[in-house]
Amino acid sequence: MKAFMDKDFMLYNETAKHLFHDYSEEMPIIDYHCHIPPKEIYEDRRYNNIAEIWLGGRNDDGSYFGDHYKWRVMRSNGIPEDKITGSADPYEKFLGFARSLEMAIGNPMYHWSNLELHKYFGITEPLTEDNAKEIWDKTSDMLQHDPNLTVRGIIRQSNVKYVGTTDDPIDSLEWHEKLAEIKDLGFMVCPSYRPDKAINIQKAGWKEYIGKLGQVVGRELKSAQDVCDALNERIDFFKAHGCKASDHGIDYIPFVEKSIDEVNAIFAKAMAGETLTKEEIDAYQTTILISLAKKYHKENIVMELHYSCTRDNNKRMFRIEGPDTGFDMIAKSTCYNEMAAFFSALDETNELPKTVVFSLDQSDFNQITTCLGCFQSDEVPGKMQLGAAWWFLDTRDGMEAQMKSLGNLGLLGNFIGMLTDSRSFLSYTRHDYFRRIACNLIGEWVENGEYPNSEKSLKKIIEGISYKNAERYLGI
Repeated sequence: MKAFMDKDFMLYNETAKHLFHDYSEEMPIIDYHCHIPPKEIYEDRRYNNIAEIWLGGRNDDGSYFGDHYKWRVMRSNGIPEDKITGSADPYEKFLGFARSLEMAIGNPMYHWSNLELHKYFGITEPLTEDNAKEIWDKTSDMLQHDPNLTVRGIIRQSNVKYVGTTDDPIDSLEWHEKLAEIKDLGFMVCPSYRPDKAINIQKAGWKEYIGKLGQVVGRELKSAQDVCDALNERIDFFKAHGCKASDHGIDYIPFVEKSIDEVNAIFAKAMAGETLTKEEIDAYQTTILISLAKKYHKENIVMELHYSCTRDNNKRMFRIEGPDTGFDMIAKSTCYNEMAAFFSALDETNELPKTVVFSLDQSDFNQITTCLGCFQSDEVPGKMQLGAAWWFLDTRDGMEAQMKSLGNLGLLGNFIGMLTDSRSFLSYTRHDYFRRIACNLIGEWVENGEYPNSEKSLKKIIEGISYKNAERYLGI
């Protein structure tokens, strides 16, 4: 029987062990998509206890920060909401999580959490309800006193080279400006452009958001064309602050072509509070996305598209807790033809940007990969990317399925690898988890005689997937 999470954890063949320990393990991390707040990096926040950094709390505006992966585990174990996102004592929250984690056999959260305890606190004993107090005391003391466990210390000891935060077009980017002035920070922190609120014309708050966007650019937005112009102007602002990527969380990829006059009429209808048809919604979103994509291409900004998620399904809890609190699910989308038409329209004018497509539906992988293969170019190897197994798919099964699809139908060797997609500064061990799974899968193919045991080729592939491909792709 293997020891629990030893140095060869998830490495089941000798080639995998060699690839991970000799090539992948010590490579830097490029965290090209995450949700950590730049303010806390600038302030070099020190957490009081592990409940704060793991389970979070409320922001100044009343919204939540924290790891909704962990909240879902706790809810599944019957922990009262007061001990998850509520006002209960922090230790009681941690104890509730420890009680729940012990039951999470087969869940990647079990591995992630224990990897974090091991890497950052030197704790090799698995967290349980029985040892929760001992681990609470040790981690609290270290978080309060260890110089390597401030926010910046955690990022540095995680060997992170680049952090791409998620920022709204109307954000002032003041914390990014302040971070840029620090000469010895040791890593890059750049804003990523997330214009969802301007695109989601069908969602509550869109009209009010358009007003705020207008205030930021200093003029009233009276048409869809005005929105395009304002968003492009904000891209210039983001670019001046080091932006290298954009991100779009959409239900599906739309494609309905209409004239700008027709789309301006749709905009006016929405501003008047009238209900839009699905075709009208898709037409507006298509126009905005096409305009943004062309600007991304011009400015060499990566376009990330995340889709196939149904959000805020528990309406009662959504009214209480708000968005991004763990009440989302995998959706089924069939937007392959629209995706191809969207890319083709951009390719017609040679304005298709570097693009990463993520779906929460594992059955989409083959369709996405074959679609992307129609639009590759010599701008950069793997210009069109099937994104890493994301959110509910960043399990061993999901990661292997994504890499097998990319291997079968694309070029796995050009894959830009893992993203954290997290709100927790301790989540960088997810890159370790991913790298182990990737090395094991490739090692298995080598040992089965499906790929030669070529040291030079394997080194290039593993180092590329772990770090170098993302570095090249983002232009870091």
